[in-house]
Amino acid sequence: MTSEVIEQRTAVEAEAGGRTLCDLLLATAQSYGDLPAYSDPDGSGSWQTLTWQQFRAEALRLAAALVRLGLRPGERVALMLPNRTEHVLADLAVVHAGGVPVTFYATLAADQIKYVASDCDVRIAVLDGASELARWQSLSDDLPGLTKIIVRDPAASSAGEKFLSWADFAELGHLAGGPDGDAVAEVARRTAVIRPADPVTLLYTSGTTGNPKGVIITHGSVLYELATARMSGNAGLHVRWVSYLPLAHIAERMFTIYLAIHSAGNTYFCHASTDLIGTVGAVRPTSFFGVPRVWEKIQAGIQALLAAEQDESKRAAVAAAMDTGRRYIESRQFGRTTSDQLAAEFARADETVLRPIRGLLGLDQAEVVVSAAAPLPPDVGAFFAGLGLAILDVYGMTETTGAFTSNTPAAFKLGTVGQPVTGIEVMIADDGEILTRGPLNSPGYLNLPEQTAGLLDAGGWLHTGDIGSIDSDGFVSVVDRKKELIITSGGENISPAAIENLLVANPLIGQALSFGDRRKFIVALLTLDGEVAPAWAKARGIEASSLAELAENPVVIAAVAQAVAAANEQLARVQQVKRWRLLPVEWTSETQELTPTFKLKRRVIHYKYADVIDALYGEAD
Repeated sequence: MTSEVIEQRTAVEAEAGGRTLCDLLLATAQSYGDLPAYSDPDGSGSWQTLTWQQFRAEALRLAAALVRLGLRPGERVALMLPNRTEHVLADLAVVHAGGVPVTFYATLAADQIKYVASDCDVRIAVLDGASELARWQSLSDDLPGLTKIIVRDPAASSAGEKFLSWADFAELGHLAGGPDGDAVAEVARRTAVIRPADPVTLLYTSGTTGNPKGVIITHGSVLYELATARMSGNAGLHVRWVSYLPLAHIAERMFTIYLAIHSAGNTYFCHASTDLIGTVGAVRPTSFFGVPRVWEKIQAGIQALLAAEQDESKRAAVAAAMDTGRRYIESRQFGRTTSDQLAAEFARADETVLRPIRGLLGLDQAEVVVSAAAPLPPDVGAFFAGLGLAILDVYGMTETTGAFTSNTPAAFKLGTVGQPVTGIEVMIADDGEILTRGPLNSPGYLNLPEQTAGLLDAGGWLHTGDIGSIDSDGFVSVVDRKKELIITSGGENISPAAIENLLVANPLIGQALSFGDRRKFIVALLTLDGEVAPAWAKARGIEASSLAELAENPVVIAAVAQAVAAANEQLARVQQVKRWRLLPVEWTSETQELTPTFKLKRRVIHYKYADVIDALYGEAD
């Protein structure tokens, strides 16, 4: 470790101050108690909001209720709710009661719930409604340690000693502050003994390569991450935020819970992903986070609107303005300078064209926009640069408490995932794997000593499983997952993501999976974009009642063939897609081909479409 890294790390740890998340929430409530904290839509176009003072008071009351229900320090509580205030309240209540909250992905099937709940020995479960309750009821007898199931939606409450409504749970917390106040005092005692090395949450990986693994995240690593975010300029005070991705995902959890507390921001919840665009438009967030697939969907929607413009002069004006925006954002990259002439040209284009377009998205007030979970395809970054938005790609994983490299407003390079955050070491191993070392690293996996030893080596380096590079300025680029690299029968190492990013650059193509391991050439499975494809077809007079019907239309197939040919022109010969199949479905997390954050579950897709893949290789030349 260099003296510079030691100095940086010491500065960050000094800012974190040896505090816990409980200390941080107390400080925010004391300093900004009257400011809005969390807001839920009430169904009539208005918002129900708790201030920071109200939020902390309610979290402490619910913590007392958990104590009265018998939760002991260190025990785990399952949370299976959408993004809403009750979810975050329950999370912080568990923490203040000395327990460990475990958010479950809402899409998990009963068998998957059983695996995770058994692995972490869940004692209490807090569920949203009927759908979640049905799955947990079916396996309740198989979880002998589960003592209580709390259900938020009163319409889904179930009779029986094990079940408790949210209203009764909240009332139990209020009663704890009365004459029988032992539970309140016990919460104070438990909070006082929490240390930075203690778990603040347990998050399970999405299981793309096997059974989910429980990643231990500590108070100390979270506060270190928050300090680096402030230092980098990626997180300011009083951020206005839209929360919509699952809180089982470390990035959304970091923004919605931890950064929100740190910045005394106001988080607006989007209860359903289908309401995202409308929610963003209503909230006009000052910061916004999206995984690459979200940015791709937004791009496709804007491209469809631009393509529908009949006035050629307006189309030309937008194209010219976006060219200016692209050149301006590119000029602001690390090591470059922006001329006065270009700055003035951008100011005019932004005022007349680009800001109004961003306003259609609700992003006209966004000062920081971020992408994570997978590398952002270069064409997507370039498109939004044309709108005057520099999407700051960051890189991390659950095991590193989120981002350990980051582009920042002051130092970014498009096409990279940024430089190591303050005080964190990053290196490239001899085989190309990205390794990192520092206070952000998880202590390991719950109940999995062998997997933990494979994650963290004797030198303290965490093995990410990603292949990448570091340039002379310290900016990191991610190529692909180490285990997902295709090795053809000819011995060529090929990144499937490099191929897939070029394929989905065409708005018609929703998802793409390339395949070729131990085969002579590359093939691809493709799906249509469920929103863009119908609009594209309608504009061309094509009538179809479903995506399946569109996938068989010769005009659509011809357009997809052109998209594949265009992608192949940008690929080396060994990378080119020789054969492909347009599937009659759209992949989703519900149908198990995607994780809840829209990453491909390759093993699932390989299994489900093994016959299609075999047929592609069996087709005559």
